[in-house]
Amino acid sequence: MREGQVEDPLAAEREHLGYARRCLELMREAVRSLDAQGGDPVSTEYLKAELFRRLQALLDDPTTPLFFGRIDRTDTLERFYIGRRHVRDGAGEPVVVDWRADISRAFYRASAGTPMNLGLRRRFGFSAGVMTSFEDEHLDRGEVIDPSTSGILTAEIERPRVGPMRDIVATIQPDQDDLVRTDLSTTVCIQGAPGTGKTAVGLHRAAYLLYAHREQLKRTGVLVVGPNRSFLGYIGALLPALGEIDVEQVTVAELAPVQVRVGDEAAVERLKGDARMADVVRRAMFAGVRPPHDDVVIPVASRRWRISRVKVAELVQQERAAGTPYDVSRARLATLLAEVVRRRIEAAGGSPDDRTVARIARAEAVRAVVDEIWPRVSPTAVVERLLTDAGFLASCAEGILSADEQRQLVRAPSSRWSAAEAFLVDEARGLSARPPSYGHVVVDEAQDLSAMQCRAIARRCPTGSLTVLGDLAQATAPAAVADWTTTLQLLDRTDARIVPLTRGYRVPAQVLEFANALLPTLDVDVAAATSVRAGHDALAILGAPDVAPAAAETLWGLLEREGSIGVIGRDESLKPIAAQLRRRGIAAQPVDRGLEERITLVPVTLCKGLEFDHVVVVEPAAITELPRGFNWLYVALTRAVTSLTVIHEAPLPHQLKS
Repeated sequence: MREGQVEDPLAAEREHLGYARRCLELMREAVRSLDAQGGDPVSTEYLKAELFRRLQALLDDPTTPLFFGRIDRTDTLERFYIGRRHVRDGAGEPVVVDWRADISRAFYRASAGTPMNLGLRRRFGFSAGVMTSFEDEHLDRGEVIDPSTSGILTAEIERPRVGPMRDIVATIQPDQDDLVRTDLSTTVCIQGAPGTGKTAVGLHRAAYLLYAHREQLKRTGVLVVGPNRSFLGYIGALLPALGEIDVEQVTVAELAPVQVRVGDEAAVERLKGDARMADVVRRAMFAGVRPPHDDVVIPVASRRWRISRVKVAELVQQERAAGTPYDVSRARLATLLAEVVRRRIEAAGGSPDDRTVARIARAEAVRAVVDEIWPRVSPTAVVERLLTDAGFLASCAEGILSADEQRQLVRAPSSRWSAAEAFLVDEARGLSARPPSYGHVVVDEAQDLSAMQCRAIARRCPTGSLTVLGDLAQATAPAAVADWTTTLQLLDRTDARIVPLTRGYRVPAQVLEFANALLPTLDVDVAAATSVRAGHDALAILGAPDVAPAAAETLWGLLEREGSIGVIGRDESLKPIAAQLRRRGIAAQPVDRGLEERITLVPVTLCKGLEFDHVVVVEPAAITELPRGFNWLYVALTRAVTSLTVIHEAPLPHQLKS
């Protein structure tokens, strides 16, 4: 630079961005140059897989900035660029620091009152990966920018979206960061109002824990549980975008071991999801376990060894009291009987070794005894019998379910299972053998979990921690527990932190105020959400003599604006709209086929957790006719990030009339 020439700070930052991209490519080249040669073919394949995963984590998307912020420290006079992943130069010096690193905490937490040794915090604005601007906060002078007035934060939040959910690493707020960085040992339950970012916070916590406890969670695994496949399709790319590709993601229904093919009436679904069913299923599983009527005789070589029925009864009671899985106790009972025989042989002067005991345990006579007193059972068959044999159900449900409740449960034999029945089978399988377990589980839309679904999740995380996400105002499932204290008891996490998030960043205030008018009708004790974004022109209400053409006309106009568009209503309201769009040559895609089109048609029962730049809700009155319809309407009205249009032919529910 010539003397007297003033440096262009934006150009300097762009130059650093280019340098960071070159360094990242060198990191990829270094991985590509490694020779995956293990000591044997299995080790070699394992190393190849590890190198492939490493290369995937180092992918550079040119439309996504490598860093979004910078901090200048006053204590060490160091400067750090904060980004989605760590980037180092050839000498190993950091060029970009991972947003999850401890040094990055100050970027999210520093304030005028607590500057955390920061002199400067700089946020960068980007468009399609190109740095366009920056915004400075001089914390050493007490100068900070309120989130509601930050042009860069607002632009990032309002950036048009089409396709899957994006990360929020550039816009995480202090209250969100506190939750994201909660220690692995702690279970957190987030009661998050619409637009507060609870889903994003939960997924970013998973990414943070994988960074901070990588080796431990690599062994024990992380599981994300969502309400349906549409939702998982929406969030599925977020963790890989943050460099975390080894996370299992399933729907709640996919936890259960049988395929769901039929539905239940609401009252029956509530009953099958009731926590009392766990005791009924336990009785059914162990109904055939009983001591023998006579002493047991076990032949070994030329002698026959008698074990009294009292002693066998003691062994059975011992196993029942231990609470171990059914199949484990069944296998151990054979060994326990063999040990009794060994002690008898030793008392008679013999010296049987461990191989002899194992051989006795496998003997046909011992297997026959075990089959008699602890029979082999199929969890699926046990539940099928429980639901189809009124006498068996009565014996298992005595003192637990009323006669009327038992009558509701009994159905004709069938190979088709409902969702609630699937979790009865899962309960039975959990009594039979332990399911795979995880070190951390993220459960979204948890307000809709039944008691039996909560138990299924608890079985898969017996010693790890959970991130429980939901909003009681959005509870719609017939069997939903819809009470965080009870839900956490069923998840066996009574010591969990329950944290409310009420300050919204996604949904405009005008839209939230409109939707909040429904809260008194929902009979839930939750605080109304507020928003940092006013959105004065975010809400439009349109009465029309025919909803379908009015919706098509509205959508035609919205196509002139940037971003994704979601049309939400009951199935019967969406079908004529789809026909109108086809006649106009406008592309629209049902949500179960993905989110790639500009316009997505979303049945209201599949809209939870989704966000669109522009939302069109059709026929609110029809939505309220569904079971828990006002809750569904509340969900639908709070999916918009930029604008909400409500189109109706029938009168609006009186709660929404100003």
